[in-house]
Amino acid sequence: MPQFFTPKQVSRAIQVSESSVKRWCDKDIIPTQYTAGGHRRIVLSELIEFLRCSKHEIVRPEVLGLPATSGQSIRVIDRSAEQLAEALLQGDEEQCRRIVLDLYLAEHSISTICDLVFVKAFSVIGNRWQCGDAEVYQERRGCELAMRVIHELHKLVPIPKEDAPVALGGAAEGDLYNMATTMIELVLRDNHWNAVSLGYNLPFHTIEAALKQKSPKLFWLSVNHIANESDFIQSYNQLYSQFGNSIAFVVGGRALHEDIRKQIQYATYCDNIRHVESFAQTLMSAAKT
Repeated sequence: MPQFFTPKQVSRAIQVSESSVKRWCDKDIIPTQYTAGGHRRIVLSELIEFLRCSKHEIVRPEVLGLPATSGQSIRVIDRSAEQLAEALLQGDEEQCRRIVLDLYLAEHSISTICDLVFVKAFSVIGNRWQCGDAEVYQERRGCELAMRVIHELHKLVPIPKEDAPVALGGAAEGDLYNMATTMIELVLRDNHWNAVSLGYNLPFHTIEAALKQKSPKLFWLSVNHIANESDFIQSYNQLYSQFGNSIAFVVGGRALHEDIRKQIQYATYCDNIRHVESFAQTLMSAAKT
C-alpha cells in the first residue's frame, strides 16, 4: 500500500474538490509534507486520522490502496469477531482487511479491535478446532493473515515523536507466540509511545542487552508458553532485580498462572491489551506531572 498521496488522489478518494484538500493542507487540518519542489504530500496515517475525526468518508477506497468496500459496511464490534473468524478460516485476506479497517475508520480503538475482535476470533477458531470443525492449517493460515492485517494497521498509526517515551517488549525463550507482543507494540504506538516489539523466543540475556542499550520507560513480557517454570522464574527475577527500579515491568499471558505470579515482581499484570493501554496512559500522564 502506498504511504503518500497527492491532494488530487485524496480528493478522488473522499469525493471533495482538490482545492478543498489543498486548503486543509495549508491550514494544517491535514498534516502535510512538502517535496523539494513545494508539492503537497499527505501521509496515509494522517489522512486516516483526519477521516476518523471528520464527517468525510472514503467513497473510492481503492485510490488509497484499501479494499474496495472500506468504510461502506456496518461497523458493529459485536458482530465482527465471528465475521473475522470466518474470513480467517476461509483464508479471505481482503475480507479480513475490510472488517478490521472499517472498525478502525469507525473510531473503534486499536486496543478494542485487538481484544474484542482478534482475540475473540481466535477463540472462536479454537473452539471450532476442538469440535472438529476446523483444521490446524486453517488456524495457522489465519495467524499469518491476522499478522498481515495488524501490520497494515501499523501503517495507519502516526509515527511517534522523536522525544516520545520508549517501550520495549517481546516473548521469552521457548515462547513462539508473536501475535500478542505485536498487538501490544501497535497499541502503545497508537498511544504515542515509541514502542518496539523485539519479537518472540528471546533468551533473557538478549532482553537484558536490549534494556541496557535502549533504557525504556516500560518493558512488557508476553508469556503464553513456559518450557521450564523454575528456569523462567529465576531468569525473570534476575532481570527484574537489575532493571525493576527504573523500568516499569508489564507482564501478561495465559502461561502466567497465579503460582508463578506469586514468585515474581512486576509493576502490573494485565489480562488483556486494554489493560496494557490503560497502564501505559497512566504512566505517561504521571511522567508529565
